[in-house]
Amino acid sequence: MEYEIGDRVQLTIQRATDLGYVVLIDDEFEGLLFRNEVFQPLNRDAEIRGYIKNIREDGKIDVSLRPQGFLNVIDVDCDAVMAALKEQGSLMLTDKSSPEAIKRALSMSKKAFKKAVGFLYKRKLIVLLDDRIELVQSDKKPN
Repeated sequence: MEYEIGDRVQLTIQRATDLGYVVLIDDEFEGLLFRNEVFQPLNRDAEIRGYIKNIREDGKIDVSLRPQGFLNVIDVDCDAVMAALKEQGSLMLTDKSSPEAIKRALSMSKKAFKKAVGFLYKRKLIVLLDDRIELVQSDKKPN
């Protein structure tokens, strides 16, 4: 086995377990995709792109559906938030929203949501209100 953490691989869902999903990595090795990292429905024999998350001392491999590292995922998460904002005008989500509400609206974890929102806010692309998030209005007319 010559995988390294972060390698992009092809995953085939084999079966669900209490921990998550047993997957076949590149039609050759078995790995585990943890349930708490899955934000989409997965069916047996589904083929999806994944990434090597960890190679344990016992040789078992943990995989993820997301690339590893902040810089590798922030663009994807920001794009998802921005696309939803452009489509809906605003998002009725805040940092106080439940993980379930965030997962339902954006198919991402609360942690990923908060990082993306923080990133967009620092770049002055969004406005954070008490009950929602909105895009910064670029067409504001001066007083």
